[in-house]
Amino acid sequence: MMKLLNYRQVGQGQPVVLIHGLFGSLENLNMVARALIDNYCVVSIDVRNHGDSFHENNMDYQALAQDIAKVLDHLSISQAYVLGHSMGGKIAMKLALEQPHYVKKLIVADIAPVTYPNHHQKIIQGLLAIDLKTINNRQDADKQLANYVENKNIRQFLLRNLVKSKQGHFYFKCNIDYISQCYQQIMQGFENNNVSYQGDTLFIKGGNSDYIRAEYREIILKLFPNSKAKIINGAGHWLHAEKTTIFNKITKDFWLSK
Repeated sequence: MMKLLNYRQVGQGQPVVLIHGLFGSLENLNMVARALIDNYCVVSIDVRNHGDSFHENNMDYQALAQDIAKVLDHLSISQAYVLGHSMGGKIAMKLALEQPHYVKKLIVADIAPVTYPNHHQKIIQGLLAIDLKTINNRQDADKQLANYVENKNIRQFLLRNLVKSKQGHFYFKCNIDYISQCYQQIMQGFENNNVSYQGDTLFIKGGNSDYIRAEYREIILKLFPNSKAKIINGAGHWLHAEKTTIFNKITKDFWLSK
């Protein structure tokens, strides 16, 4: 039986696909979806091992992009505007590079098509270290996670994955074990990709984030020759949440541009 990602489809019009980042879920891009549903058919997707989607011990970008293609086929969507944030941006880029017929235009939010150094080890260690049998609420989990992750906002984001079963047991919706085992795949880039995406592409960078750097320009233009960039000043990696109004305006303007 074909495994299909969990998705939410709202609105009418030209299809827009939204793909969240690592440790997230389709809820993370709600503030973008809400701004689009009056004019677009918005499909928000839970990536495998995240949200309510299936769990599988492989997070190779070819497989992740194919997961998105299967949802589009299931919904009889032949072409869509595609927006991805962070890891979701890499999935969106891979879909555009490998199966460009699906992608009418591409927006990549604060990520580049490069291999990144490992930088989530403390987060993964902290999530794996939480003793789910001893916690009674998210505050208990937060106290344990604080030993590994100092930033309270990041902890709150991560602990959105913590839910309670009908039996009253806490569990993580995202599969921390598989994410940990597949972490090297998630960090991979497309530097050795010999195919380019010729469609219109927009990279949106948070002014306070270093995920997109000047030295990545050459590889970006090699893979996405019809790309341009916008910087949102005062925003970090979570630019769509920190500067929602300007992010949504940039997005809509790009979809509408000729």
